[in-house]
Amino acid sequence: MYQRKLKSFVLPLIYSGIIISFFFSIFLLQKTLRKPKINKDIADYDYVIKELFDQEIPVMASEKKIIRPYKGEEIKVAKHFYDYKAEAKQQEKSIIYYEKTYMQNSGIDYSGTKEFEATAILDGSIINVEEHNLLGNIVEIRHTNDFISIYQCLLDVKVKEGDSIEQGQLIGKSGICNITPDLKNHLHFEILYKGRVVDPETFYDKTVKEL
Repeated sequence: MYQRKLKSFVLPLIYSGIIISFFFSIFLLQKTLRKPKINKDIADYDYVIKELFDQEIPVMASEKKIIRPYKGEEIKVAKHFYDYKAEAKQQEKSIIYYEKTYMQNSGIDYSGTKEFEATAILDGSIINVEEHNLLGNIVEIRHTNDFISIYQCLLDVKVKEGDSIEQGQLIGKSGICNITPDLKNHLHFEILYKGRVVDPETFYDKTVKEL
């Protein structure tokens, strides 16, 4: 069979073309990879996140003074908040004894001769409502991103999770808790401020700006 012989300069041209095509392909690939394709997505993502945080504003009137969490006559402190800096006698009044165990009281227990109303200390939003075996009915209210009030030992609850409430609005009524049955009818109240439990008695009659 007759075979046609390629001229001597043809093969080098073919090889050169292949090499040039190879490097050109690499150049195009690198250029493509360098294109900021996800910049728009990142920008959109940052914008959305910023929007979420911008919208996370306090749900209360910051100029209002914090009121006590109850309405009723002859309401008194049945058990104080445990303060590490308080005198020994005061600390003794702030200890909870349950099933042979002593615990420091993380809130204040208010008691009355009869059932009384538990009310919102500030405007806010209900973030949790639950029933606990030891603590009774529990309601948690967010007033600002750093400020949460907690009501326990409620006999009856008048709000639900997700509700927006106003200062002084009825939350429920005082009741009896299994963890402190000796206190009988009472309200256990706590304040969580910047992630720490604090003595509620030091917050009343102040605005959030004054804390």
